Amino acid sequence: MTSLTRQAAVAGRFYPAEPTALKQMINTYLGRCASLTNDPKLKSSPTKVIIVPHAGYIYSGQVAASAFALLAPRRKQIKRVVLLGPAHRVHLKGCALPSSESFETPLGQQVIDKVALRQLSEHSKILISDLPHNEEHSLEVELPFLQLCLDKFELIPILVGDISPHAMASILEQVWGGDETLIVVSSDLSHYHSYQEAAELDRETCRQIINHNSALTPEQACGSRALNAIAIQAEYHKLQTHQLSYQNSGDTSGNRSRVVGYASFALY
Repeated sequence: MTSLTRQAAVAGRFYPAEPTALKQMINTYLGRCASLTNDPKLKSSPTKVIIVPHAGYIYSGQVAASAFALLAPRRKQIKRVVLLGPAHRVHLKGCALPSSESFETPLGQQVIDKVALRQLSEHSKILISDLPHNEEHSLEVELPFLQLCLDKFELIPILVGDISPHAMASILEQVWGGDETLIVVSSDLSHYHSYQEAAELDRETCRQIINHNSALTPEQACGSRALNAIAIQAEYHKLQTHQLSYQNSGDTSGNRSRVVGYASFALY
C-alpha cells in the first residue's frame, strides 16, 4: 500500500528532530548571512535557481543557508519549488517521482504538486517510485530550510539518476515556470580527498559551474546530472551564476584527512 506521506528518514541524524531546536539552528545559520542578502548584484534580480549542499547541518548547514537566505524577499512570491537531488541508495535510470502526496519533516507536512507530477510522469525518462525516495537524504535536508524561508508552496521532488543533460533539461523546462517557481539543486562536491586536494578540485568544479559547463562528472559533484541540466537551462534562459560560499567538512569537523566539499550558488 502506498503511503500518502513520505516520513522523514534522517531527522535526528542530519538535522535536529525536535522542531524548536531545528528552527533555532536554521535561524542561526540564516542570521549570519546578512551581508549576502544586502549584495546589490543579488538584490537587483530575483534568484531563479539555488545550488546547495546536503550533508548534516553541522557540516554544510551554513553553506546552504547562504543560498536560502536570498529567498527572504520572495517568501510570499514563490509558490512552487522544484527540488532536484541525486539518488544515493538506489541505482536509478532516468528520474524518480514519488507517489506520496506530501513529505513530512519535524516542521510539518510539505504538500506535493500532484498536477505537475502527473504531467511530468508522461516523460519517457521519468518513473513513479517511492523506493528511491524512502531513505534518501539529498532532498529531505533542504525541506526544513524551505519551510522556514518560504510561505505556502507546493513541492516537486525529483531524484535524478542516469540521464543525459539534454533529457534532464527537457524535464526541467516543463516545470521552469516564472517568478513563482524556484529551482533548488542539491549537491555536494568532491568526496574523501585530503583538505588541500579537495580545495583545489572543488575550486575548478566551482569555476565550471559558474561557466555553465554541462559535462560535470559524479566525481566532481554527486548532483552532477542535475547540475549539467541546469547549465543548459542557464544558457537558454540567459542566467548568470554567482558563487555564494564554499567550505569542506575539514572546516567544520576538524578532520582534514578525508573531506567532502560544499558550495552554494545563486542563478539569476
